[in-house]
This record gives sequence, C-alpha cells and structure tokens, in this order.
Amino acid sequence: MDWTAAILTILGLVLFEVITSVDNAIINASVLQTMQKRYRKWFLFWGIIIGVFLVRGTLPWIIVWLSNPTLGAWGSLLASFSSDSGVIESVERSAPILLIGGGTYLLFLFLHWYFLEPKKYGLIGEKTIERYGVWFFAVVSILLTEIVWFSLRREPMMAFSAVLGSTAFFITHGFKTNAEEQEKKLKKKGMSDVSKIFYLEVIDSTFSIDSVLGAFAFTLSVPLIFIGNGIGAFIVRELTIKGTDKIRHYIYLKNGAMYSIFFLGIIMVLDSFGFHIPSWVSPVVTFFIVGYFFVKSKKELIK
Repeated sequence: MDWTAAILTILGLVLFEVITSVDNAIINASVLQTMQKRYRKWFLFWGIIIGVFLVRGTLPWIIVWLSNPTLGAWGSLLASFSSDSGVIESVERSAPILLIGGGTYLLFLFLHWYFLEPKKYGLIGEKTIERYGVWFFAVVSILLTEIVWFSLRREPMMAFSAVLGSTAFFITHGFKTNAEEQEKKLKKKGMSDVSKIFYLEVIDSTFSIDSVLGAFAFTLSVPLIFIGNGIGAFIVRELTIKGTDKIRHYIYLKNGAMYSIFFLGIIMVLDSFGFHIPSWVSPVVTFFIVGYFFVKSKKELIK
C-alpha cells in the first residue's frame, strides 16, 4: 500500500471511529458530570491508555490471530509488519473468515437501527420501515441463513464466523441497552465514583467493538487500524471533555454513521466471497455518506 492509500485509509478510519463513538461520548459526558474532579481527570487520562492502547490496540491483533491461528499470537502481530510473501499469503487466505464475521455484525447493527431504534428521519422510507419493526428478527434470521448457506459451500469456517458475528452483535447490543438504562439511574443510585469509572471503561470497550470490526472493511493492516482508531478515540475524548451539546445539534450524524456501517458491512461480505473491492472504496464511501448527512444537519440548523 502506497502512502496516498495509507493516508486515505487512516483518515477514513478516524472519521468512522468518531461517528460511531458519538453515543459513547454522550454517555461518558453525562456520567462524568456527576463525578468529582479528580476522578474525572483519572478517567480521562487512564481512559485514553486503556481505550486506545489496550482495547483498540490489542483487539484488532486478537481478531487477526483468531482468524488465522496457524500463525500463533506473536506471528499474527508480526504478520502486520512482515514483507514475507508466505506470511502475507497466509493472512490473505484467512481474510474471508475475518471479513464475513465482521460484515455480518455490521449488517445486523444497521438493520437493528433501521427497524427498531428511534431516529430523526433522514431519508424516504425510514419512517415506514420503523412501523414494521417486528420484521427485524425475520430479516436478520433470513439474512444469516443465506450467508451461512453460501459460506458452507465455500468454506465451513466462514459460516462459523458469520454465526459468531451475529452472536457478538446480540451480546454487545445487550450491554449497550443496559448501559443506556443504567446511565439514567446513576444520579438516583448514588454509585461511587470508582464504580462509575469501571462502568465507563466497560461501556467504552463495548462501543469500541463497532469501530474495530468496521475497520477491517478499510484494511487488514493492524498498525493502520491502531493509528486511525487511536486518533479517532482521542477526538472522541476531546468531545467528552468539552461536552457534546454541539454534536447533538447535528441531528443526522447518527444516520450517517449507520448508513456507513451498512455499506461497510456489504463491502466486507462481498470481499469475503471473492469480490475484489479496491481499498479506496471504503474511505471514499464513508466520507461521502457522512458528508451528506453533515450538510443535511447544517441545513436543519439554519432553519
């Protein structure tokens, strides 16, 4: 990958990390307002260390390792920096297993938002689809059945990975739903500041799964993912510190994030089945979609 492609990929990763973490920033800001100053500083400092270096630094490496266990833990880490053709070929052979699991997760994430979650309607059809939210479970079940069926004909481990992707979605969705409910009760419960810190770290780790899995639609390079997601995580922390009131006024950013997730999920699934998608497509699609909904939000502010 040349420098131009690498920079475009990193910029796409940064943008994707930021827009998928806005909800996380809002929860963090709300909880931090109830904490003493010294504990807020502790979280904002150590949260960066844990959130960037521990979670976003190690999770992509672990995913590469699990999808390619023959390399081993250390070998999977070195594979990202290796120029050995044998190592590169081994990683590329395992890529479909990784991509189809991540793609399934992202498609489920989008469909849940599209069918069930309350939203500011940004495109024609969203309101109508929300009326038939109960169909979400039928749609994702049929989708998973189709993905598994075609995967079994190509590579059984791809089918298993797709099931893991769907399982990961429902587990993380449960954590997120509980987090939003608990965040509303924190002020009433009188939870200690130390407990709130642990609570925020768990939630931050849960939200990071979306951006880390989506990152593989941009690149399989762990160093690039670490750089892009790391910079994005720093920006999200800045939003948390300065407050999220301004971000909340951009009412269609969530739409932009979810439609980006939808297209990245499609790209990952297609790529896993051998359809070659150029590396520039994912960042360009993300910039275009987010840009469209950002402009739409700005127009809404002017009204």
